[in-house]
Amino acid sequence: MVAIPGKTIAEKILSAHAGADARAGDIVVADVDFVMGQDGTSPLAIRALERMGVEGVFDPKKVALVIDHSAPSPLEGVSALHTVMREFGKRTGAIVYDIGCGVCHQLIPENGHVVPGDLMVGCDSHTCTYGALNVFSTGVGSTDGAAAMASGKLWFKVPETMRVTYTGELSPGVYSKDLVLYLAGLIGADGATYMAIEFDGPVIEALSVDARMTISNMAIEVGAKAGLMRADAKTLAWHEGRSERRPNPVDPDPDARYAREIEIDAKRVGPQVAKPHSVDNVSPIEEVEGTPIQQGVLGTCTNGRLEDLAIAASILAGRRVHPDVRFIVAPASRRVLLDAIEAGYIQTLVEAGAALVTPGCGPCVGTHNGVPSDGENVISTANRNFKGRMGNSNAFIYLGSPATVAASVIEGKITDPRKYLG
Repeated sequence: MVAIPGKTIAEKILSAHAGADARAGDIVVADVDFVMGQDGTSPLAIRALERMGVEGVFDPKKVALVIDHSAPSPLEGVSALHTVMREFGKRTGAIVYDIGCGVCHQLIPENGHVVPGDLMVGCDSHTCTYGALNVFSTGVGSTDGAAAMASGKLWFKVPETMRVTYTGELSPGVYSKDLVLYLAGLIGADGATYMAIEFDGPVIEALSVDARMTISNMAIEVGAKAGLMRADAKTLAWHEGRSERRPNPVDPDPDARYAREIEIDAKRVGPQVAKPHSVDNVSPIEEVEGTPIQQGVLGTCTNGRLEDLAIAASILAGRRVHPDVRFIVAPASRRVLLDAIEAGYIQTLVEAGAALVTPGCGPCVGTHNGVPSDGENVISTANRNFKGRMGNSNAFIYLGSPATVAASVIEGKITDPRKYLG
């Protein structure tokens, strides 16, 4: 008799929500716990609902539209789209997070809309962020998002799973952003296409929830559908007081079957930088140190959380941004901004020369807030550095940790942050 292998986190969550014994490769129709859209995708979903003849949503408490990508609006056409979203919210009762509330991928977990064990979809590719909270969350197109908003269900192909285990411990000056950039350089931008990734090991366990979200956020940058982690005591403590729903943590079975297993010794990982124009074009910082920069960006759904602002503030305290550099800071949410004000981080950053912008996506998407000029180099904590990503195809975007960005804006060139620590 052939033994039946155990299940991964992805297989378990999709099985539970489909009411079926689902395995990698199966097609299921599953109940979703939450659906989200942002201002670049929600208007398309609303139009799709209109074409379907659907006037409402399956549960107004489980659908949110977030105005974060172009907030405040830079153009009258964008303003019209924002109006469409606001009116849809009033008409259906769906939640609307308006300008200044923050980035969708901070707001959804921050406000308790998902809990461990959930299945959720968002009309944005970085919806995989919530995998750090033990949620199977994945990005979908606007039409699929509309179908989920209308019915509370969606079809899924159960993905195979890659397991990535980080062993050892982080060295000073190395952060979760460096870990995930190292992985991108190791396996490439398509190294986990249509897989779920389970991130595990003592290094993950030692990270804060803020830091874990950085890693799951960038799972899509190696092609993954989801970037999942176990729900440990830190995860459950983070959720306390955010939601009335009880978490339902999901662990993989000890004998779960993985398509690929990778082990990375964190001690061997130093500060990493992704060079233009692809996220997997990664080098140790020593290979790019000294590259002149004209702009630095701290924020986005990858690294705009409180811990990220704290790291940058610790380096910039008592120092000044280089006179030839513009340093833009975009907190991930209003709550993050208020907490950072209370902790003194914002005062430190602004006194150093930072320009503070509205909580939201900031310069990342390239519609407003810091579009670089031709030939300029930008060092950013964002998740993508594609050609034209920040609004100018003739600029060059480098990606690094908050510490790397902070050190670099001081010197006006890409700088190893370890020289400013301890």
